[in-house]
Amino acid sequence: MSMAISDHPIIGQRYFFPRTSELPGATMVSVEGAELGCFSVKRGHDLTLLHFHGNGEIVADYLPGMPELFDSMGLNSFFAEYRGYGASSGEPQMGKMLDDVAAICESAGDPAKIIVFGRSVGSIYAVEFAYRYPQIAGLILESGIADPLERVLLRASPRELGVSSEELVQEFSERFDHCKKLKNFSQPSLVLHAEGDDLVDKSHAARNAEWIGESAKIVILPRGDHNSIFSANQTQYIDEIRQFVGRL
Repeated sequence: MSMAISDHPIIGQRYFFPRTSELPGATMVSVEGAELGCFSVKRGHDLTLLHFHGNGEIVADYLPGMPELFDSMGLNSFFAEYRGYGASSGEPQMGKMLDDVAAICESAGDPAKIIVFGRSVGSIYAVEFAYRYPQIAGLILESGIADPLERVLLRASPRELGVSSEELVQEFSERFDHCKKLKNFSQPSLVLHAEGDDLVDKSHAARNAEWIGESAKIVILPRGDHNSIFSANQTQYIDEIRQFVGRL
């Protein structure tokens, strides 16, 4: 079987920035060719927040702190890890990691009781999760990406990948079409983005929210940028999520 274009090593090397770390108490999730070092915190709540982080982060960056915050909102938490990141084995493969969401779901629990949260590149996998499991309780996209191909083309050309522009567009249209995936999703959604995000501009938030439709609330936070959105808007950021969870 030929390798998917989206799994090309050049994309893995230029689009993902993994670093390894020990993770005591990790929940290991088996996927094809790798073990993912995820982290689960169960507090007896009905709902679980499943978190996909950004491409320069690892699960350990959110510990401690975020599980306690989500617990205060009445949520269990499950932090998904990527291939090659943190306590995981393997190497980042953009396309293959779409399929990893099935094993992550099996480990995290009943999708109808899961709120999926995707930050930055994690939005790609959160959207895939929502597409595969449209019964999830809710979806949160923070600093999310509307068109993954736009992001890939900033780092790699079709020539470097050994394919034509048409072949690259075709694969991403088949596997990474957020418009198609989100238009089939009708559960409550929250789209957060920083006004000053100069890495993934706020047009991505507008597109994602438009594709979801009436069930989406979009909030453009006034301070910070792609990597300081939480710290620069902490009170409002937390309040928006708390209110969103309270409506579910």
